Amino acid sequence: MLAAGRDELICDLAETYGLLDWQAVPVRTLATLAAGLRPDARIRLKLAGQTVPMDTLLAAGTLDRLSWLVWAQTEEARSGRGRPRSVTDLLLGGETGEGEGAVAAFATAEEFEAAWAAGGGGSHGRN
Repeated sequence: MLAAGRDELICDLAETYGLLDWQAVPVRTLATLAAGLRPDARIRLKLAGQTVPMDTLLAAGTLDRLSWLVWAQTEEARSGRGRPRSVTDLLLGGETGEGEGAVAAFATAEEFEAAWAAGGGGSHGRN
């Protein structure tokens, strides 16, 4: 853990145990304390390759779904405008809802077919 994230581990030990002089602690005790850190400790997130704790991601996902459900009932949704941005994607540094890779929504089959043809999609299975 120390090699993976020295600063994160030191900060977690100080926050969780009040341990400021971690070098004075025997290695075995230090390992035990490090193993006892909470799942959302800085060093555990870093080792897992996460930037945001799981409970935050779950809350963001819930907010995203609720926002979409509310938006889907509006006049804007019927015209395909104003889709809410994903908080989860923003937290993870993913899509911003604009540019390549953005999700497209269509109010009618004709709108979809026009976009499909414009994008060079060719035939999409309809006769």
